[in-house]
Amino acid sequence: MVYASRFLRTAHPAMQGPDVSEVQSQLKELGYYSGVIDGVYRSAVAEAVQSFQACRRLPADGIVGPDTWCELQRSRGEVSKASAQQGITILVDVDQRQLTYTAPGSEMKTYPIAVGKKSTPTPLGNWHIVQKTLNPGGPFGTRWMRLSVPWGGYGIHGTNRPSSIGKRASHGCIRLYNQDVEELYDRTPLGTPVYIFGEAYTGRLLQLGSKGSDVKGVQKRLKKLGYYRYKTDGYFGELTRQAVIAFQTDQLLTPDGIVGPRTYAALQKAADMQAEDFEP
Repeated sequence: MVYASRFLRTAHPAMQGPDVSEVQSQLKELGYYSGVIDGVYRSAVAEAVQSFQACRRLPADGIVGPDTWCELQRSRGEVSKASAQQGITILVDVDQRQLTYTAPGSEMKTYPIAVGKKSTPTPLGNWHIVQKTLNPGGPFGTRWMRLSVPWGGYGIHGTNRPSSIGKRASHGCIRLYNQDVEELYDRTPLGTPVYIFGEAYTGRLLQLGSKGSDVKGVQKRLKKLGYYRYKTDGYFGELTRQAVIAFQTDQLLTPDGIVGPRTYAALQKAADMQAEDFEP
């Protein structure tokens, strides 16, 4: 696990959405935040996040990434499952980009979806619906249903980019056409199990001598960030290693020149911030 759907942070305009509301709610329960729960990531939310991170010995950068999500869940306790209607299930096939809804006495229904890109995959596993929100707006479309994934604000939601449906296009969330997610929302109680399956994109350890498209992807990202000025040839040579070490040093990571989970996550966060990418 190296990702958190999207990295919540201060931005202009301010980031908004049900995932921000969830962070505000958790911080309020823990006594770090006293403001309104409005789903807007203002400076007061960032300051509360920093206080929480400092108390949990995390880098106090005010950015909600995988480690902060996990620590919030540990501090708050596991979200309890609400009672689900007997027999209702949601199956998500990330390879076929399809969501299938089944319920006793009802006809099975399949919807086209967008899933996570290779660099920001949809989390495979057995989850359940823990939160529902009407009309979150923006990139979340008209409905939001949060999944019980502990390391991020992943959910099933609508979209303001209908052309993305059927593609690997998201930051890990599952997108539907708004009319489809509205239908699904009305038929899905809290606690409904969600089974996500398909090909797993787990980043391998990259180091001196590694070759492949994943090495080329890291080189491209380092180049955009200004750490690498050479040909992106997919070979992890000494120049790539030096660029990785420079990036790790600036990110206060162990400068070992090896791209593992924490370096992958830091690269993604830096790329998102550079591109001002706020989509789920």
